[in-house]
Amino acid sequence: MNTDQAHTYPYASTRNVTFAKNGMVATSQPLAAQAGLDILKQGGNAVDAAVAAAAALTVVEPTSNGIGGDAFALVWMKDELHGLNASGQAPEKLSIETLKAAGVEEIPKFGLTPVTVPGAPAAWAELSEKFGKLTLEETLAPAVKLAREGFPLSPTLAKYWNKAAVAYQKAWQGEEFNEWYRIFTPDGKAPQAGEMWHSEDHARTLEEIASTKAASFYSGSLADKLDSFSRKHGGYIRKSDLEAFKPEWVKPISVRYKGYDVWEIPPNGQGLVALMALNMLKDDSFAAREDEATYHHQIEAMKLAFADGETYITEEKHMSRSVEALLSKEYAAERRSLIGDEALTPEAGDPSASGTVYLAAADGDGNMVSFIQSNYMGFGSGAVVPGTGIALQNRGHNFSLDPNHDNALQPGKKTFHTIIPGFLTKNGEAIGPFGVMGGFMQPQGHMQMIMNTIDFGLNPQASLDAPRWQWMSGKKVVLEHSVPNHIAQALAARGHEVQLTHDSGMFGRGQIIWKDPKTGVLQGGTEPRTDGSVAAY
Repeated sequence: MNTDQAHTYPYASTRNVTFAKNGMVATSQPLAAQAGLDILKQGGNAVDAAVAAAAALTVVEPTSNGIGGDAFALVWMKDELHGLNASGQAPEKLSIETLKAAGVEEIPKFGLTPVTVPGAPAAWAELSEKFGKLTLEETLAPAVKLAREGFPLSPTLAKYWNKAAVAYQKAWQGEEFNEWYRIFTPDGKAPQAGEMWHSEDHARTLEEIASTKAASFYSGSLADKLDSFSRKHGGYIRKSDLEAFKPEWVKPISVRYKGYDVWEIPPNGQGLVALMALNMLKDDSFAAREDEATYHHQIEAMKLAFADGETYITEEKHMSRSVEALLSKEYAAERRSLIGDEALTPEAGDPSASGTVYLAAADGDGNMVSFIQSNYMGFGSGAVVPGTGIALQNRGHNFSLDPNHDNALQPGKKTFHTIIPGFLTKNGEAIGPFGVMGGFMQPQGHMQMIMNTIDFGLNPQASLDAPRWQWMSGKKVVLEHSVPNHIAQALAARGHEVQLTHDSGMFGRGQIIWKDPKTGVLQGGTEPRTDGSVAAY
C-alpha cells in the first residue's frame, strides 16, 4: 500500500468496516464492547473503557480469560506509547529441583502446579491509577452487574464452553477441580447458547478488587483465600508471592515496516517473533495477497522467527541473546537469505554471531489502548479459588525443565508468554491498536494483519475476514478452508505439509481500530470467527 492510500482502505469484506468519531471499543463479546462504550459515554477515556471491557470479558468469556490470568497493554496517551507488562512470576517454592524430587518430568497443564502469580487485577488498577479519568469502582461496575444479574451466552462462547466441559470431565479428576464444576457447569452441564449464567462469587470479587484498587487480591482477604486453597491441595503459590508482584512499565519494541512502525511488548512476550518475521520481509514486494509466493514467504519467515523465539524468549534479563541483536538488520538479512523456493525445516540461528481475549479501545481525544489478557488454554488450570470465582491461569506450563534452556523454570521468574498486544504508528502518529488472540497463533496473526493492511490495502474488517494460515511445526502448515485450492496445491508442491481445516477457531480472534490522523475518524473491524463486536459512537 503506498502512502497516498495509507488510510483509505478499499472495501473488500463480508461485513462493513465500522466508522465513528467519538469513541470505539472492539472485543470478542458484544456485551464487553458495550460495557466499554458505556464507560466512554460516562466521561471515561480509552483506558477506562479498556479496563471496563477487560473486566467484563472475565464474566462473559470465561472460556478464554479470568480474574486469575495475566495481562499486557500498549497505551497511546498524549502522543506517546507506553507498555505495561502485567505477567506474573513463578512462585518461590516452585523450582526444577522441587518438581524433579516429586517425580515430575514435565510441568502439567492443569491443577495447581502450573499456577503462576496472576497479573490481570493489578493491570486494571495500574492502568486506572496512571491514566484513567474514572475510579476503578466506576469502570468495573458494568462487569459486576453482568456477573450478578447474569447474561445469555452467545453462540461461539457456548460452543467452546460445552467443548471444554466435555474434555475436562476426562482430564480433571480431583478435589481441586470441584469449584470449577460448581461455578461453570451449573446443573451438571455447560450452559447453552441463549441460556442465562451468573456468578455472585465473581461479582463480589470484582467489587473487592475495585474498592481496594486490587490490594485485596495481592495482600488482603482474596490473597488469603488463594493461599489457603493452594496449601490445601499441594500447590506452590503463596500469599508472599502475590505480595511481591507489581506490574512493570516497559519500553515497547518495534521494527520499521514499509514506512510504518510496528510495536510490541518486549520479552517475556512473543511479540518479538512477529517483529522478527516482518523484519525479514520488509524489503520484499508481493504481487497479491492470494498468491502462493506470498503465502510461502510469510510461512518461511514466521517459522524461522519462531525457531529463534522458542530458543531465546523468556524474561528479558534471562535471555542469552539480546532483543537488539535479534532485531538487527544484519540478522534479519541473514535469516532472510535462508528462504528459498522450497519449504525448510527451521532451526534457531545465532544473532551473537552476526487462551486469550484481546480488545482495542479509542476515544475522541486521540487516546488508544491495545489490551490482552488470558488464563491460557481456555479456562486455565481448572483450579478456581472457592467462594471467589477466581479461575487461576496455568502459565507455568510454558517453562522448560531443562536447566540450560533460556526459559528454564526458576523461582520468581516470568515464563515465555504467548499473549501480545500490537500497535501501529506512522511518522510518530498513532494509527492504532491491533491484536489476534490464540496461543502461538498470535504473532502469526499479527504478521498477517499488518501485511493485509500495509502490503495489500485491506480495511480493518477485510483484514480480519481474510483467510488465515498457521505454521505448526517443521514443514507442517494448516490453512483455513477459505484459502484457494490452487494455493494449497502450490504450497504442497514446494514441500509444505499442507492441511486444510474448517475449524476456524484455531486461527485466532482479532480486533483492529485504525485512526485517520488528519480527520480523527476511527475505523474498526472485529473477528468473524467468534461473537465479535465493535461498539462505537
